[in-house]
Amino acid sequence: MFKKDLDLDFRWGKLLSGLENLLNKKPSDLNAVLFIIGVQELGQGNRIFSKEEKQDLMHIAVCKVLSLSGFYQLAFIDQDGWPHWDLVHDLPHLDAAEQEKLLKLHVLEYFEKEFEIEIN
Repeated sequence: MFKKDLDLDFRWGKLLSGLENLLNKKPSDLNAVLFIIGVQELGQGNRIFSKEEKQDLMHIAVCKVLSLSGFYQLAFIDQDGWPHWDLVHDLPHLDAAEQEKLLKLHVLEYFEKEFEIEIN
């Protein structure tokens, strides 16, 4: 394993621990963290979401975190308060492991920028 991968694993673990302290429940994986970001970005509080809404929340989160590198741009917020995003730049072709790594790096950046949390 490369040093960068070890650093990412360390920082990811630190983020999960911080979220556990905040939420009193440790997010189980990347999808759980994306769901939390989606709820935060929607701004309607924690409520019961349908299966489709949960998928939409995760999509919102992916677009939001990847917008930090200019892949997506907020297009508009609909009448129900849901943000909609436009793809600005094509995403690189990555295998599943590389996609997860890219998302984790962007999730860490999201928490560092949006909440001024240093995760080192």
